[in-house]
Amino acid sequence: MDSGGLQSGLKRRHVTMISLGGVIGAGLFVGSGAVINQTGPAAVLSYLAAGVLVILVMRMLGEMAVARPSTGSFADYAGEALGPWARFTVGWLYWYFWVIVLAVEAAAGAAIIEEWLPGVPIWASSLVLMILLTATNLISVRSFGEFEFWFASIKVAAIVAFIAVALGYVIFGGGVAPLTNEGGFVPEGGVSILSGIVIVIFAFVGAEIATVAAAESDEPGESVRKATNSVITRVLVFYVLAVFLIVAILPWNSAELGKSPFAATLDEIGIPAAAQVMNVVVLTAVLSCLNSGLYVASRMNFSLARAGDAPQWMVRLNSRGVPARATVIATSIGFLSVIANVISPDKVFLFLLNTSGAVALFVYLLIACSQLVLRRRLEREDPESLKVRMWAYPYLTYFAIAAIGVVIASMALVEDVRSQLWLGLLSVGVVLAAYVVKSRVQRASGEGGAPPREGRFAREDDRHGALDVSSGRS
Repeated sequence: MDSGGLQSGLKRRHVTMISLGGVIGAGLFVGSGAVINQTGPAAVLSYLAAGVLVILVMRMLGEMAVARPSTGSFADYAGEALGPWARFTVGWLYWYFWVIVLAVEAAAGAAIIEEWLPGVPIWASSLVLMILLTATNLISVRSFGEFEFWFASIKVAAIVAFIAVALGYVIFGGGVAPLTNEGGFVPEGGVSILSGIVIVIFAFVGAEIATVAAAESDEPGESVRKATNSVITRVLVFYVLAVFLIVAILPWNSAELGKSPFAATLDEIGIPAAAQVMNVVVLTAVLSCLNSGLYVASRMNFSLARAGDAPQWMVRLNSRGVPARATVIATSIGFLSVIANVISPDKVFLFLLNTSGAVALFVYLLIACSQLVLRRRLEREDPESLKVRMWAYPYLTYFAIAAIGVVIASMALVEDVRSQLWLGLLSVGVVLAAYVVKSRVQRASGEGGAPPREGRFAREDDRHGALDVSSGRS
């Protein structure tokens, strides 16, 4: 085993496609139908509002990541700004979110395979999918990037083709009658738009992976700058425009939307074999999510271990510069979640799923709070590093913090996600308690853990990403 630094094996094209494909998952291809059924044509406003919030968070994250690329990304920035407890909390919550998502996506992929190969158990297909994607992550970071490049390319091509076909249909034949024919544009009332935002925002999780991956690219600053600058286009085109075209072509209360909104829309237009084509695309989206989930979970473990917040054996790298142990741990926990989904889908797995549901919002909230603090520090210590700047700072940062707070509070009012809020708060409480226990154990044993890094950013080594932690305060 090699304890050297991570590789800089990702090219700019890899990070670009990771950023493009990061927001396109099964949540768009399948989950958007449920949001439309619940909200009506006004679902497009839910996607727009949630998208604006994610754009602001990504801009803040981009500012910090361009200034100081780091494998731990937002977990490291939270530690810098708010203290070690924030790094520990963000890192472990984000890791937990992704190991549960691995099970969800693996089960979704297995369900598609079951349609093609009846009789194959879901747990077996899930295991095969996870093993295959674990292998790509273990080979090298370049292997991960290459697979993700092609997965993302297929997803992006599918969305672009769908938009071209649907837009042509609307302009030259179909019109937009379904937007108002079935009870108007807001048939379920304005409150449904807010509840839609609460559900939709989880579909955008993954956009931030590019800022983690950039730390292992040969041009980290430029890669993150391009990824954050393109997030507006990605959100408006891939989500808002695509959802608008769906509700413009199909009645919002169509039962077919709940199964596969894109396939149902293409069927309405008259595209043959639309369902099978979309099954292939959704499976690609699932594989992409598994690939990215394993990658980001392993890197978060690696970063936590480097900071003294995870077992030190996770920091060990294999001869190809990959944190293999951290990757295998993510796979193992993910597969245990798959088993829970098979054995007890309505109790154990539903509990795990709900405890991770609101985690992304808490992580986004801490990202915004971190940027609020670190921007002032960067302007004082290293203004030249601010090549990407948050718009209208600090006002839009305050707006984002308030908006995230409103979304979190709104979860208590939306029956479908209320349990996710309470169980999400339970997850936060468990992680904070774990931090208190860890800190007391370290003090009792005379271990200081990682040195304090307040007032300084952890810098990545130019070639290998080895953290150069400065001591002292500015």
